[in-house]
Amino acid sequence: MAESLTILEGKCARSTVIANWPCFYSYSVALCGGIVSREAQAQTAPAPAPPGPVNITAILEKGGQFTTLIRLLNTNQIINQLETQLNSSNQGLTIFAPTDNAFTNLKPGTLNNLSTQQQVALLLYHVLPKYYNLASFESVSNPVRTQAGGMDGGEYGLNFTSLGNNQVNVSTGVVETQLNNALRQEFPLAVYPVDRVLLPSDLFGAKSPKSAPSPSGSPVSDTNTTPATKPGPKAPSAPSKDSSSAYGKSSVGVALVVGVALMCSSFLS
Repeated sequence: MAESLTILEGKCARSTVIANWPCFYSYSVALCGGIVSREAQAQTAPAPAPPGPVNITAILEKGGQFTTLIRLLNTNQIINQLETQLNSSNQGLTIFAPTDNAFTNLKPGTLNNLSTQQQVALLLYHVLPKYYNLASFESVSNPVRTQAGGMDGGEYGLNFTSLGNNQVNVSTGVVETQLNNALRQEFPLAVYPVDRVLLPSDLFGAKSPKSAPSPSGSPVSDTNTTPATKPGPKAPSAPSKDSSSAYGKSSVGVALVVGVALMCSSFLS
């Protein structure tokens, strides 16, 4: 009995031939689940599922130290806006995420003294409308526009200085801090923790004297200017020395004339 291995129409079959029979008899046994070509495997392999939308909240929660930032983003309804933009744009986003300690180290009342619109501007100041990895900050043109640019007529720009070894300084003109590592650095989203809240000079910079309001809320007056007083009734003026002298001389002259007249009258009588 002899056996041979044949390939029929891409299928592996084993043929067995029994010799010395009055008629040769052969049969083939198809091997189910036998050799499968690589080409067949490639044709039947399922395609990988497309990546789902990026969830910014989940990324920050995984970091474990951004509770205050998450609360502010949700309170001001910014998180949904950013995620919609992120998943519909081909530019990506870059987020600078202040830690909980960064918010704790702010002066008391820093956030509460801001209006709702100013809080939104502060949060969007921590977002760049483009994806940047750490190496790309070496060649950016300062100042770099943030997501808050143009709000209230402000520039809201950030300045970056590369220190080498994937270390970058970021400055607002009011505060400065370093970018050392990334919470996420994969297109379309980069997230960099920062240990200080980035305070924009448009909100926290020194105000010019002309634009700064006075403490009382009223215009500041010139200290060298004496307030005008309403003139009162005019007091009668005292006779001057010259007028008194003239009056006395006139009286003496009249008395002299009268005296002469009386003497002449006495003499004639």
